[in-house]
Amino acid sequence: MPAATPIPVLDSDLEAVTYNADGLVPAIVQEASTGEVLMMAWMNATTLRRSLEEGRTVFWSRSRQEEWRKGDTSGERQWIRRAAYDCDGDTLLFVVEQEGAGACHTGNHSCFYRSFGEAPRG
Repeated sequence: MPAATPIPVLDSDLEAVTYNADGLVPAIVQEASTGEVLMMAWMNATTLRRSLEEGRTVFWSRSRQEEWRKGDTSGERQWIRRAAYDCDGDTLLFVVEQEGAGACHTGNHSCFYRSFGEAPRG
């Protein structure tokens, strides 16, 4: 099992993040070994801090209105290897080591398994 590697939490970094009207910021998750984009989810200030401190992705579920730690029920945990924010501070990027079969709740490795102009799969 991969090990958690906490990311240093600097107040100046956290203050640079811009949240939308709902207090959320999009977080893109990319696989460290392949560069593949695995998923996008939402974070609030609490789940961002928790993710950095724990070294595992923690998101905010808009549909359930609650925090969820990726993999707690599925075993498909994401171990953060690098965390960044974009030039405007309104999008996060997490480079992770994906544990298990993948990131998508459908059972696919990536949530982006469907392409425009191609026959559906999965």
